[in-house]
Amino acid sequence: MAPTARPTVAQPLSPHLQIYRLTWTMAMSVFHRLTGIALYGGTALVAIWLVALASGPVAYSYVAWFFGSLIGRLILFAYTWVLMHHMLGGLRHLVWDTGVGFDREKRLSMARMTLIGSVALTVVIWSVALLVR
Repeated sequence: MAPTARPTVAQPLSPHLQIYRLTWTMAMSVFHRLTGIALYGGTALVAIWLVALASGPVAYSYVAWFFGSLIGRLILFAYTWVLMHHMLGGLRHLVWDTGVGFDREKRLSMARMTLIGSVALTVVIWSVALLVR
């Protein structure tokens, strides 16, 4: 016996990117993933620095010169921001894991504070480092 054909019914389409409008929470989720990827590059820089340190004064002088240059400092500044932003994004997710902060206002304020806090922490870290130096 052949199966009977069912009448076709119009099914709703899944939401797609043209329907969504970008929100703070979505943007911070994207930034969290991007900063996680960028941490790989920063970790490679730390490894290069450590290998140069272990290799002796000549190798270390090249790396110290690069990190002391304008481009090197900009890269280190960006790495500091990436590290702070990813850390605060992780703390936001840790808070969410406890079941807190899912209402609209808290979600929005936590997302904004992730960005504001990462910039503020980066400026504070660099200010202290330059003052102590």
